[in-house]
Amino acid sequence: MVSDNELRGEARQTGWNAVESLGTAGPGGKGESTVTIAFTAPISGILVAQAAAQPNAWGVILLPVALVAVFYFLMIRPAHTQRKRVNEMLKALKVGDKVVTNGGIFGTIAALDDDSVQLRIAEQVKIKIARNAIGGLQTEKKES
Repeated sequence: MVSDNELRGEARQTGWNAVESLGTAGPGGKGESTVTIAFTAPISGILVAQAAAQPNAWGVILLPVALVAVFYFLMIRPAHTQRKRVNEMLKALKVGDKVVTNGGIFGTIAALDDDSVQLRIAEQVKIKIARNAIGGLQTEKKES
């Protein structure tokens, strides 16, 4: 069995404080006596640990800024440049251009309006579609 003095000695070596309370049980103070020993951490050690756990103010500010920069360069900027190229292509359309719609219809532009295009998809077959429905120009196949 470990004595109280040995427990107190161990507590002091590890930097912990020992607190004890004595009490008696039973009527009239007769009966068993109880001893409670509790170990508490030194307050200075807790304060040092809390100070070490405080994040750096620059780290708190730079992390969201870095995340916004990554999202901008990986998602927002490429989508913006692609949308700009599509708008330039739609503005530069002229009669006779061969195009493909977003629905996959191949045709040749027969007439242009401000917001619509008339496509000739076969002989004597013309359809009217929205200008924004054009996905791109047809690529010419090179015969080898």
